[in-house]
Amino acid sequence: MNINATLLVQIVVFAALWWFTARFVWPPITTALDERSKKISDGLAAADKAKADLQAAEMRVDAELKKARASATEVRAGAEKQASGLLEEARSEAARIVAAAKKAAEEEADLAAQRAKEQLRDQVAQLAVAGAERILRREIDAGRHADLLSNLKNELR
Repeated sequence: MNINATLLVQIVVFAALWWFTARFVWPPITTALDERSKKISDGLAAADKAKADLQAAEMRVDAELKKARASATEVRAGAEKQASGLLEEARSEAARIVAAAKKAAEEEADLAAQRAKEQLRDQVAQLAVAGAERILRREIDAGRHADLLSNLKNELR
């Protein structure tokens, strides 16, 4: 065989193989590659969108945290103000109770002192009558006795 004929047959076989490949093999491969490329680009776009959504969500979370911190600060300040108000109210109530107890104790002490003075007057009057009776060595009648006690009480006041 001749080299030219071999070369010509090889060119024809190559052309037939190329035509077969270009017609039946290459289109499905390019279609598959195009689909794969589209899936990859869609996946990248979805990843970019998810990343943007994540950043937006993080920003919303940060904003909510700031609001929550501000709200907590307000609540804490309100609670401290309420606590100080309650403390002042309790102090004033305690002061009022102490003042009332002191006043009641003073009144009771005054009443007890007055009773003690009355008892002392009675005892002094009785002692005076007893002393006078001994001095006079005679009995004083009940009417005069009552009058003497009344006069003595009035004089001691």
